[in-house]
Formats: sequence, C-alpha cells, structure tokens
Amino acid sequence: MLKTYTPPEYAYRQCLEQRSGLAERRPLVIIGAGPVGLTAALDAAQRGIPVVVLDDNNTVSQGSRALCYAKRTLEIWDRLGVGEAVAAHGVRWQVGKVFFKNELAYQFNLLPEEQHKLPAMVNLQQYHLEEKLVRACQMQPLIELRWKHRLIGLNPGEDGVDLTVQTPDGVFSMRTDWLIACDGAGSDTRGLMGLDFEGQVFEDRFLIADVLMKGRDFPTERWFWFDPPFHPGQSVLLHKECDGVWRIDFQLGRDANAAEEKKPERVIPRIQAMLGPDAEFELEWVSVYQFACRRMQNFRHGRVLFAGDAAHQVSPFGARGANSGVQDVDNLIWKLAAVIKGEAPDALLDSYHAERAVAADDNIRQSTRATDFISPKTRASLRLRDAVLSLAKTEPFARPLVNSGRLSMPTPYVDSVLLTADEEDAFEAGVAPGCPAVDAPLGEGWLLEKLGRGFVLLSFGPVASTLPTVVVEAGLVTQRYDAQPGTCYLIRPDQVVAARWRSFDAAKVAAAVLRSLGELAC
Repeated sequence: MLKTYTPPEYAYRQCLEQRSGLAERRPLVIIGAGPVGLTAALDAAQRGIPVVVLDDNNTVSQGSRALCYAKRTLEIWDRLGVGEAVAAHGVRWQVGKVFFKNELAYQFNLLPEEQHKLPAMVNLQQYHLEEKLVRACQMQPLIELRWKHRLIGLNPGEDGVDLTVQTPDGVFSMRTDWLIACDGAGSDTRGLMGLDFEGQVFEDRFLIADVLMKGRDFPTERWFWFDPPFHPGQSVLLHKECDGVWRIDFQLGRDANAAEEKKPERVIPRIQAMLGPDAEFELEWVSVYQFACRRMQNFRHGRVLFAGDAAHQVSPFGARGANSGVQDVDNLIWKLAAVIKGEAPDALLDSYHAERAVAADDNIRQSTRATDFISPKTRASLRLRDAVLSLAKTEPFARPLVNSGRLSMPTPYVDSVLLTADEEDAFEAGVAPGCPAVDAPLGEGWLLEKLGRGFVLLSFGPVASTLPTVVVEAGLVTQRYDAQPGTCYLIRPDQVVAARWRSFDAAKVAAAVLRSLGELAC
C-alpha cells in the first residue's frame, strides 16, 4: 500500500455479449488499459470509431513505473485533451546533470529555447497518469472500458478477429473488425498468436526505490552518478516525482538476488549511504528490474496490430518505453480510422510497421548503447568510459560521448513511402517531411492547437485550398519553419509533416495527400 496514493477500484460489469449470449461484432477492440491502450482508445473515439477496451485488472498500475514523459508525448495527449492536466500535475524539468564519482562531469538542457506550450519533460507516476486517462475515457461515449476481462483465446480471420474472454462470471465470445494489442511486454495476445521478440536480454539488475524524503530536497533535475562514493563501482539515477516522492535507481549488477535486494534491510542502507546516516525518509515502493532491448519482427499481423511494450522493449534509461508506445498509437490510429471509413486502402496499415519499426530500432540502438556505457562488459570498455567521463569535465568534445540514457526524442520517418520529398534545394532548415510539427505561439494560442486531427495545410500567406488551412503571416512560426511568403506545409492527421513547398500548387498538394493515404506510395 502506497503512503501517498490510494488507487481507485473500477467496477466490473457484465457486458452486452454476456447478457445476450451472442458474439457481438465491434469495430475496434483494444487489449490493455495502460497508458498506450487508453491513449489509443481516446484517439480512436475522437476520430469517430467506437472502441472496447479489455483489461484483466480493475485498477491502475502499482508503483511509479513509467515516470518521464517527453514533449512530443505531451503534445499528443494535449491534442486528446489531457496534456495540460498531466503537465500541471507532474514535475516539469529540462536540465540533467551527470556526475563521475563525486564531481559534476557535465550538464545538458533538453529545451534551451523558450516559447513552447509544453515542457521538455514531465515526471508523473504512472498511476496518476492512468487515472487521468481513464477519467477522460469515461467521459467519451464511444469508449467502453471493461475491467476484469482477460483475453484467453483469439482466432484471426480475413475479415475480423474472434475473441474468447474470461471474466468473474465466466467465459464469453465476441468479434471485432480490428484488434490492437497494448497488453505489455508479457502480452497475452502475442502469446496466443505464437509470436515472439527478437533481440537481447540484459543480465544487469537495477533497484527502483520510491522514497518519501523529509527535510531534504534536490533541484528539479535529472541527476545520474557513475561510480559514486556512496555506491562504488555502480551507477545511480535520481528523479523528482510529485507528492514529495523521489525515484532512486541503484545499479545492482548481474548476480543480484531480486528477492533479497527488495527487502527493506537491504534497501535502507543504500539510501542512507547516499543521503547520510541522519536522513529521514520512508520507502514508498520498491522493485527490482531486468530489461531487454528487442522487438517483434512485424507489428502488423492481418487485423491484429501490436503497440508499445507488446511490440517492442527497451531499457528504462532514456524514458523511451511509454513515450515510444504513445507515439506508436499516434501513428496507427489515424491510419486505422482512414481504412475503417473507406478513405484509404488496407495497405496503409502496413506503413504503421514500416514507420514505427524504424523508431523501435532507433530506440533499441540508443538503449543498447546507453546500457553498454552504464555497465561496461570489459576492462577496456570500462577504462574508455571512465576516460570519457573525466575528459567531459573540461573538454566539450567528450560530452556527446557520455551516455547515461539519451532521452526520448521522436524518430523522424525520413524514408517513409508516404512522404513527398522536398524539391531540390528548396529548404535549408525548417521542419522536414517525416518530422513532427514544431509548436510555436500563434495569435492567442499555439500552432499545434490549430492543426487539429486531420490533414491541414500550413500556409505562409493566403491560398485557395480545399483543405483546412492555417494561414500565418509573421512571427516565430515563420522562423521555426524556414518560411518565406508563399511557403506551404502539408501536415498529416498525426501532426507529422507530409510535404512542403515554396509555393502553393493544388495538384501537388492533392497528390501528397493521396501518397500519405497510401494511394500513390510505392
């Protein structure tokens, strides 16, 4: 039981299929009511798609778990109506510091420029986040949340998926046109389909301790120590959470006994060594984890699609897990809605895997490199790492080599067949096709607020377009988009740049929209 939080308990109710005994057909079923599944449900409902969410639990997650949410993820949630609430409740930060032994090696700033609506990072315990997402789903009439509903069987077909679901009242059947699996690293959906991950499992173990501190405070920053005097030969990570709680991660090594290391008599001395013998604190939550960097070979299997940890796993260093999962469904749902509504061919959904597998591979690559730097496997790599950390104190060239977990940044879809390439030498800067639209102040609000959730033309001057158009004449937006009078950007429904031109051409815009919908992609 947490000292600062009492989790809600959501009511189990019999559903229509149980009462009628008929296998009702649904347009979309999502497995898993975590951050990724709930985000997918909100996005689908806002695009007019009725959705049923099945979860085998009836409350939110235990412990802080996923903690750090990046600016891109906050912008996605803002479009869905919960971004400001998450940012207001959580701890905002943008500065990180890296220490070697007991000295500062270097520091970084994730958002050095001003005038962005949302911060670079927000720390918020996962249970707080999930409660906000559940509340938003409960207010959406197109979403049905079914608690204590566990998927125990599925039979995918060409025109739908048959599901077998277990509840406290027994087993029943239902049918869906499309199924999205957001049920985590131990995905029941993936197991039932006989699918698996490819990649690497790391032997190192880490201890998470959520700690209530008394009479002691640290700056609202990310602090990471290599080989500190209070935990020699290992690493330590410190983050501030809300409710007066601090997250401390202790590297334990490969041979640590998880059951033993979670015991208070093992955890408390570690914290006392870090904070001092007279420090007053209470343990809020303790866990030991071992992680992997791996993914499924394909995120789409006919009418079953996988997202988040069900599709890929990364190390926790860099806050890439939950952020990547939310960005998965941001990429997926607009495409699925277009297919369901007959606005795009079924093949558009293949681009979900094509684009997000690139992002998964990037996250896995970054996570693997961070893990190798944090936990060197040979004497030579340890000496190299320590030399880099020593040089970073005074030599700027060494600082980019320090890797305590490169923090989550969106992966651009630069090679996607859905994009329209720039005309030669047209742009030297701005936001390239495949990159998320960049926010900036616009009038009394913000640019991203005005882009909405469909295809939109961002025009730097008046145009006669049949698409919804946001016209900008001057201001910071023009600088961030390298705009000249007449410049136009086509923005996809996930607020990713699909194409850009120095002058408006209706035929080129129409062709770029068709390409974005998979009609011209080849």
